[in-house]
Amino acid sequence: MPSTARPLRKLGFLTIGLFDAADPGRGHESTLRLIELGERLGFDSAWVRHRHLQYGISSPVAVLAAASQRTRRIELGTAVIPLGWENPLRLAEDLATVDILSGGRLNPGVSVGPPVHYERVGPALYPDTADAEDFGYARVRRLLDFVRGEPATDFSGAEGFEVYSDVVQPHSPGLGRRLWYGGGSLASARWAGEHGMNLLTSSVVKAGDGDGPLDFAEIQLSQIREFRARHPDGDAARVSQGLVVIPTDSASPVQRAKYQQYAARRLPRTASPQGPARLLFAPDLVGTSAELAERLHAHAAFREVDEVAFALPFTFEHEDYVQILTDMATELGPALGWRPAS
Repeated sequence: MPSTARPLRKLGFLTIGLFDAADPGRGHESTLRLIELGERLGFDSAWVRHRHLQYGISSPVAVLAAASQRTRRIELGTAVIPLGWENPLRLAEDLATVDILSGGRLNPGVSVGPPVHYERVGPALYPDTADAEDFGYARVRRLLDFVRGEPATDFSGAEGFEVYSDVVQPHSPGLGRRLWYGGGSLASARWAGEHGMNLLTSSVVKAGDGDGPLDFAEIQLSQIREFRARHPDGDAARVSQGLVVIPTDSASPVQRAKYQQYAARRLPRTASPQGPARLLFAPDLVGTSAELAERLHAHAAFREVDEVAFALPFTFEHEDYVQILTDMATELGPALGWRPAS
């Protein structure tokens, strides 16, 4: 088996945190228990997705605040917060607060663009400014500045019994180096690198408008290299890959069949770019850890990274996730050269 150019240094996982509308507490508790399990298994990081007006985590910062009090070591990330739904100044306050509560373990991932179905949700989200909101990179720039300690106002000092700061409080000095951009295009990779962020890649890339062959791994590899070429840290700039990876070492026959059927249903979308944005999806990877390690070592973009946050499938049961995470930590991770955190 060929070796990776960058030995796997950090192993993480990503969950959407689905819940039943009739019993949302059970789903949120399941997410917190998976994060606790991840820490016990030695994972380096646990990440939560962000879903608005759906049956998934709508407030990842609040969920990670709870997780910060039930764990002590594992890093906690968002993958990703869509900034079109957020006020950057208020979000900076929330992120810094949770980072302080966690002891400096928060890794916020963000992205830009208008909210999904903005024509329908815009009037509720921005009733007076829906047509004037800017959903471009300037929104990330504002968040970066606030988190990194740039002034948010020209006023500070005492006013009667009240004392005001001109920068976001609390200020967590290390948080600015742990901000991630979730990108799937050359333009986003370039912007993230130029602004000193870390780069979150996933199982989705933009195929672009070229007529050449479409190879997901090669497209993702070109984005990673563009990011590092633009980043002040160069080849040392942090990149995490987030493919859907499902080890089956200890799975029951019923679970294996379920996992294979899940991947098969999603496979057709990987054959060609999808939608106006020409999104190209990577196939879900299902198999034993030995099989998965071989496929990952053959993946051009995986060979370029030393951090991963493998995505858990959306619709499985809690016990399925326990099996998958356990196999990731005890079988797949070691097969990739990773060692669990103590």
